[in-house]
Amino acid sequence: MADRLETAADRLGEVTEQRMRHVGRLGVARIRQNASGRPGPNVITGQYRASWRAETRGIPHGAECTIGTTKPQGRRLEFGFYDMTDSIGRHYFQPPFPHVQPALGYIEATLHEQMEAVVEELLS
Repeated sequence: MADRLETAADRLGEVTEQRMRHVGRLGVARIRQNASGRPGPNVITGQYRASWRAETRGIPHGAECTIGTTKPQGRRLEFGFYDMTDSIGRHYFQPPFPHVQPALGYIEATLHEQMEAVVEELLS
C-alpha cells in the first residue's frame, strides 16, 4: 500500500494539471457558448467570444486554472453599465448580458468530476 501511495504522490501534480486543462477548455467553451446571443451578448464579429482563454499551470502537488478575457467590455457585458459615462464622455445605459455567471455551476460540477477522476486514476 505504501508503494502505491508513493507512486500516486509522484504523479499527483501531472495528473491534476491534465484534468485542470480539461476543466479550463470546457469552461471556456461554455462561456463562449453563453456569449453567442441572448440572454448573453449578441455576436457581431466574434472577437469578444474568441478572446476567452484558460491558463493552467502546475503548482506543487496540483494545478490552478484561470479563465478570463483581456477585452475591456467583458465586465460591462456581464454586469451592465447603468446610467454612466465612460472615460471619453459617452453616456451608456446597458443592461447586463450574463454569460460567465450562468457557466459557473457547470464549471464547478466539471471540476468536481475531474478531481474525482484524479483520485480514481491515481489509486487504481
